[in-house]
Amino acid sequence: MTIMDRLVTASEALFDRHGFTATGMDKLTKGTGISSRTLYKHAGSKNALIARVLGERDKRFARRLEVESIDALFKALEDWVRVEGRRGCLFLRALGETGGDTPEINEAVLAHKARVAERIAVLVERDNGREDPMLVEQIIVLFEGATAAAVYRGEQAVVAARQSAAILMAGARS
Repeated sequence: MTIMDRLVTASEALFDRHGFTATGMDKLTKGTGISSRTLYKHAGSKNALIARVLGERDKRFARRLEVESIDALFKALEDWVRVEGRRGCLFLRALGETGGDTPEINEAVLAHKARVAERIAVLVERDNGREDPMLVEQIIVLFEGATAAAVYRGEQAVVAARQSAAILMAGARS
């Protein structure tokens, strides 16, 4: 594992656990076991590190979403919540803490959300045999809402959203 891999992995855990604002450079150096000089050399800045962490998380999340149906998409989210934890969407938390004012973070968040929306659109079209932009929006809201509600409701929130998505998909086919 390279220094950058170690830095990104440890930083993601710290940001996820404590938030972006509360995780200062002192906490990062202590948590990663990397000196501040090495951290700055490899990451550049805290904002660049946050963007890098989000980029790596996006790749990992995208691999989970390589499924063949909307139902499987929600099953993948259920597995993600079980394995990765239920602290809510790290991307939306980053956007909320920075207010969308940090270009590299804003870009990482918007790119991630666009990829998720595109994946949902592909699966809706695959399941229904046609494009349906309103159904895509409804599924996005269920997906995002399940992620948020899982913070306090646990996996059951994703199960409920999965069942609701099945009803929407069945209604769109009839």
